[in-house]
Amino acid sequence: MKVLMLYTDKFSYNPAMKTLDDAPEISSGEEFSDALVAFIQVEEKDEGDLRGREKKLVNTLKWAARKNNTQNVILHSFAHLSNSKANPDYSKEIFDAAEIRLKNGGFNVTQTPYGYFLDLSIQAPGYPLARLFSDL
Repeated sequence: MKVLMLYTDKFSYNPAMKTLDDAPEISSGEEFSDALVAFIQVEEKDEGDLRGREKKLVNTLKWAARKNNTQNVILHSFAHLSNSKANPDYSKEIFDAAEIRLKNGGFNVTQTPYGYFLDLSIQAPGYPLARLFSDL
């Protein structure tokens, strides 16, 4: 699993194109402030260890959010960090499990619409821990 994390002053998205037939219809986007945005790619090698992979992801996100003094975390599927891709249903399971665990830990968590290409707007400050990459 690869995770690119950006602390953002402002982050917004609007749905541009549906990529999975069974994804729910989404017609409008959202805007957030003071949030850690995690661009996540679940890889084929991650399949079969849902609990272990999700726990490792959550621990990484908690650490990064705390380093940036935010309780707001946005999970974004980003299948461009590796050539290896997990099954979309498995990836979504990890996202859902991570969201629940983070919420149980007191974080405000949102997932961008799964199964869509999105128009993104990102305003991020320029300091060392505002941009992090992890190969889990």
